[in-house]
Amino acid sequence: MMNFLFNLRVLFLLILALAVWALLPWSAVLALAMVFAGWMLLSRRGQQAASVTGVGISTLRQRLGSSSVVVIGIAGVVGVLVALLAMGEGYTETLSKTGSADTAIVMRGGSASEVSSVLNRDGIVVIEQATGIARDKQGKPLTSGEIVVAANLPVKGGAADDEGSVQVRGVGEQAWVLRPNAKIIAGRTFQPGMRELVVGQGAQRQFIGLQPGHEVKLGTQTWKVVGVFASGDAYDSEIWGDESVVADTYRRGSSRTSVFVKLTDAKALDTFKAALAGDPRLQVDVDTTLNYFSKQSEGMSIVMRRMGLTVGTIMAIGAIFGALNTMFAAVAVRAREIATLRAIGFRGVPVVVAVMLETMLLALIGGLVGGLLAWLIFNGFTASTLAAGTTGQLAFTFKVTPQLLWEGLKWALAIGFVGGLFPALRAARLPVTTALREL
Repeated sequence: MMNFLFNLRVLFLLILALAVWALLPWSAVLALAMVFAGWMLLSRRGQQAASVTGVGISTLRQRLGSSSVVVIGIAGVVGVLVALLAMGEGYTETLSKTGSADTAIVMRGGSASEVSSVLNRDGIVVIEQATGIARDKQGKPLTSGEIVVAANLPVKGGAADDEGSVQVRGVGEQAWVLRPNAKIIAGRTFQPGMRELVVGQGAQRQFIGLQPGHEVKLGTQTWKVVGVFASGDAYDSEIWGDESVVADTYRRGSSRTSVFVKLTDAKALDTFKAALAGDPRLQVDVDTTLNYFSKQSEGMSIVMRRMGLTVGTIMAIGAIFGALNTMFAAVAVRAREIATLRAIGFRGVPVVVAVMLETMLLALIGGLVGGLLAWLIFNGFTASTLAAGTTGQLAFTFKVTPQLLWEGLKWALAIGFVGGLFPALRAARLPVTTALREL
């Protein structure tokens, strides 16, 4: 009964410690490490723990096989966890850096995204005359009525009949002014009124036949690819053509899905929104393009993070059992040595700390190896997925950030802590006479 209550208390404290550990920033962990190092250097029990730890580490070569199980297991957990979280990080970054605070998007009221929005021609004319919109040298408002549709094209690396969805955007002549980061990197831009396309570099990497000079079929019409553009954001995954020609091809008439506008400055958003809200002819929603695209990433980012944490947790459980088996075996092999140390005056705390430090050292090595492999293999790796709020696939690159590497390292140390705690307690609580008799 006493053992059960003891184990229950340990389990409760372990859960509490892991909850606190998950919230600690690197600065707090560094401070704790410095306090712990001071305890080992200045206190008698700390010095005893350092001595026992040194003996244990010196025997790691003799236990290289079993120790490598801990290192490899934890490296696998950290590598997979960081890679999955890097996917979500890259996806979020691609969308969150699309747009700006001084450009706005107008859609039909209640529309969650462009694909569910429809604006008629009369409404578009009213929008373009609203206050707060910047104008060019000729006094023309800087706006672009745009239409978003989907097209299926053969994907690279798939079977001959494998197709993927690409987002086609019909844009006005001011689209390039509204998106100054979008630059033609090959060929030229399309001519108004012609069935010509410019393709984002991300779309070109995903789909077959999007090189300048090639022809592709969109809807029932054949179009010619005349250029490639790069923007470094979500637009890289799109194909652009003249708005009127795209609308005619897909039988959308004079309607558009959205209107993009250039504001006089970022502070003009409220003025622009008030002008549209006060016009009884309109029922529209207005937001900055920066906010709009950032919101589009929220749902998918949460899904990707939950997936990463779920897979990481499942793998971590396996790594913990591997660490438990390894450290229980190590404690069993060193039972006589530990019993002798306790017989000559070493208390239980130094023994617990020594076993824990040995396990966490292996965990630290595994975490560093896993993080390094994730960075070398996945940082900058290009992938694509169906983006929320769009009709096509979004190309993005995995982003292994220092924050993700730190998060992976915290997972590694947590696994080492759990995997070493119970063997350490067993070593400290094992009666000296029993240990000496067993060996």
